Amino acid sequence: MRPITGHEELGLFSRLPYVLNEELADDLAAGRRRPEWMWVALRGDRLLARAAWWSRSAGDAPLVLDILDLDDGASGSDHVDIGVRLLRAAMAATLPNGSRPPEYSRFVPPDWREDAVTRQAVEDRMTVLERTGARFLVERLRLERRLERRPESPVPEPDGRLVFRPVHDGEELVALMSSVLDGTLDAHGRDDLTRMSVHEAAVRHYEDELARYTSPRDWWRIATLSDGEPVGFVVPARNDYNAIIAYIAVLPSHRGNGYIDDILAEGTRILAEQHVPRIRASTDLGNLPMANAFRRAGYINFEREINMTWS
Repeated sequence: MRPITGHEELGLFSRLPYVLNEELADDLAAGRRRPEWMWVALRGDRLLARAAWWSRSAGDAPLVLDILDLDDGASGSDHVDIGVRLLRAAMAATLPNGSRPPEYSRFVPPDWREDAVTRQAVEDRMTVLERTGARFLVERLRLERRLERRPESPVPEPDGRLVFRPVHDGEELVALMSSVLDGTLDAHGRDDLTRMSVHEAAVRHYEDELARYTSPRDWWRIATLSDGEPVGFVVPARNDYNAIIAYIAVLPSHRGNGYIDDILAEGTRILAEQHVPRIRASTDLGNLPMANAFRRAGYINFEREINMTWS
């Protein structure tokens, strides 16, 4: 059990299939991954398990454990035990002593529970995480709107109910983010509030994610009534891989009025004007109002994401 030596062992590391394999070379070159964060369990030259962390940019600490794979075709029933041993060894060598391990993320097919083989593979990986102290946090919908394939479904034009303007500054957005945490259905937001104040949670989300996107901040929009009263906001952005709806919300006092559809249409329209092939977004499986808004806007659920966390 050891980390890979470098780019020359990507072929070895990629012997176990996963959707992120095609991004590994670019991530290594950009510093989003490091060889010392990419661990393998070998028996001879056979890859039995692997684990890897990812960060947003070079120089950052590991942000998420997004690869944990087992040789599902191995004979016997010890592949879960091997995964546990590998992950414990990798965590001990990679993460600072006493620190809270980064969250685990796994992309799975939308119907993963319906296929016995796929379900067993997902549950085996979750068992590995649970045996190292992690717990299930949330299952999320990963959504996509393919712009070049939907000429028959254009982005709706504004209907005049809301006025959209750019965000004045980070303080304004943090204040609005603090407001929407009241009654939030977002599992990550609720989890944050078990450890920090509303303002601290909003600042952390803003500084750790939104403020780090290099796409123009003048894409960000505040939705207001005609008198200027804010009702919600949307943060269209580009990460290192896709155009995304990074954050979208309606303020508590204005929920239930259908404003989410107008706000999502505005964010989608801004990104569509950049001539991107697709726009991606995520929302919790249990957040039905948000999930339904994305479906009405032409987004499809192309995969799901399992998140687990250490308390």
